[in-house]
Amino acid sequence: MRVLVVEDEQLLADTIAEGLRRYSMAVDVCYDGEAALERVGVHAYDVVVLDRDLPFVHGDEVCKAVHATGGEARVLMLTAAAEVDDRVAGLGLGADDYLTKPFAFAELVARVQALGRRARPALPPVLERAGVTLDLPRHQATRDGKFLPLSPKEFAVLEVLMRAEGNVVSAEELLEKAWDEHADPFTNAVRVAVMTLRRKLGAPQVIETVPGAGYRFGS
Repeated sequence: MRVLVVEDEQLLADTIAEGLRRYSMAVDVCYDGEAALERVGVHAYDVVVLDRDLPFVHGDEVCKAVHATGGEARVLMLTAAAEVDDRVAGLGLGADDYLTKPFAFAELVARVQALGRRARPALPPVLERAGVTLDLPRHQATRDGKFLPLSPKEFAVLEVLMRAEGNVVSAEELLEKAWDEHADPFTNAVRVAVMTLRRKLGAPQVIETVPGAGYRFGS
């Protein structure tokens, strides 16, 4: 899942991003509305965690811009305001969910995960295919009942492949969905992650390489 965190309190923004990365999310961070508009125009995010009171460009304007793109991105709006009118205003601008500060991080994670599922065609929170089970809320993976000790990046790659439901996923799409904006497009990180993931999944192999196209998770 690709997430953008927009929060002008830098320590809070970085803390949220680091926490979400532990759940295998690819997270970009910016600290003002102007930078947020630039990133939204370049990357296809699943979820935007958006503070309402931002410098340069107000969060309300960023929210409207995300909604106007017509993409799949869902907006979780953060604000210190707890009044009903403020929540209604934020939702009226196109926000999909609303969380007031201070908040419990576990609740933030749960809301981001739920919005991420809504950003795509509806799929269950637990994915199962070819004996592999991926439990997204619990952040656990098993094969034939045996626990798989996956790194956050391996978990993210496996999620993208399983969500494709047998369709081919290109290396570029994997890089877009499982890595953040600092990823080198010419890196071999995708190939290495798939290689280690195959080793941990064991035999028989369930990740197929489609020459010239990408990778496919088998049935």
